[in-house]
Amino acid sequence: MSDAIKILVVDDDDSGRDALTMLLRSLGYTVTSAATGEIAIDLIDREQYHVVVSDLFLPNKSGFDIMQNVQKVAPATEVIVVTGHASAQSAVRAMKEGAFDYITKPIDFDELKIVVTKALQQQKLKSENIYLRRQLQGRFEFSNIIGSSPAMNRVFERMSRIVKTDSSVLITGESGTGKELVSRALHFNGARTERPFVAVNCGAIPESLLESELFGHVKGAFTGAIKDKPGKFESANHGTIFLDEIGTMPHHLQAKLLRVLQEHEVERVGSNKPVKLHVRIISATNADLETLVKQGLFREDLYYRLNVIPLHLPPLRERQEDILHLTAFFLEKQCRLMGRPLCSITKQALEVLERYVWPGNVRELENLVERMVALTDSTQLTVDDIPTKILGEKPSKDELCVKMTSDGIDLIATLSRIEQNLIVQALHSAGGVKAKAAVLLGINRTTLVEKIKRLKMEE
Repeated sequence: MSDAIKILVVDDDDSGRDALTMLLRSLGYTVTSAATGEIAIDLIDREQYHVVVSDLFLPNKSGFDIMQNVQKVAPATEVIVVTGHASAQSAVRAMKEGAFDYITKPIDFDELKIVVTKALQQQKLKSENIYLRRQLQGRFEFSNIIGSSPAMNRVFERMSRIVKTDSSVLITGESGTGKELVSRALHFNGARTERPFVAVNCGAIPESLLESELFGHVKGAFTGAIKDKPGKFESANHGTIFLDEIGTMPHHLQAKLLRVLQEHEVERVGSNKPVKLHVRIISATNADLETLVKQGLFREDLYYRLNVIPLHLPPLRERQEDILHLTAFFLEKQCRLMGRPLCSITKQALEVLERYVWPGNVRELENLVERMVALTDSTQLTVDDIPTKILGEKPSKDELCVKMTSDGIDLIATLSRIEQNLIVQALHSAGGVKAKAAVLLGINRTTLVEKIKRLKMEE
């Protein structure tokens, strides 16, 4: 048994404390003892212990006080309670207060070995989970969202205020602007960081399955429901649920979501028994929900419930000064992932990237950098590594600037080119989904399909 495992024994009875200390040392553990709760709390504040074995009833500072201190300063440490005053009430309270297990005096040596071994296994899992959570929290720090432009500084300022609240947040912005990354940063930098973060893409789940996925179901609720299943809301209880593409949610589910927001409870499909919830809701959309409300496609009351705190993420074409920093960040990331020496990019190539309009936003830039690094053997990316599509792109501000010449202009052909250009951008932003592209263009889906056919555009 490794002497790196440290155990603290707390007991005001000298003979009992010494006997327990000797037993644990015989198993190879490094054991420290304390005769009072005050001494134990001071030791826990200064040292790291894997397990604390404490008498429950101590003068002044009790075993319950020790457990509260452990939870505050050493959440990975497990506490085993030992007492000669056995009672069901004290055992239940000790477990509720956070004790790993409860042993009564006189202590059974074999039972003690088993309980300590299990406590150490649980402590190891706790330590690993805390480490992983801290890694996640670091990954989603505000500083890891790249940008120093005025537009992004406004976003950071709003985020710093939002993170202090528990209110519903509606994140808007085009596809690829980083809405989920921002939602995770809000969660992992807020009060719920130790609680679950559950992400749901409402547009990626078939309508027939979305209700069960969100709210759960009971056995026999429908064909194939062979057992009870909690939904995403229950999985996110006491944490955060992120509802991406909220604008695609069917109208009848919008009513059920509104009830969840109003009543703070959810009913599984096939059940009328409510389950109480305490969940923060962060939703996101690349569609204009106000327009959907006017068109009767989205409930107005739900929109106001979700849009308590709005947060808009600017498209990359409105923060072109951030392209340099983003490119450098993605270059370092991709070279590290591919085991390559760090690549650089020429000034000319960077200028091309800064001129491009980026309809796919930050996600498109990251994908491009990954492609360029993967396809070159050089440690310096040049204009030759940039795809033709991006090389031929003109600055976005000039795209729709049409000037009348002395010879006149073909109005119909010019308008067709402009119309086609906007449709291409809308389809790109909508990920090829015509219904979403139509919303971005402010027209019906059937109208968009007709225009694509009339303009003989490739679908």
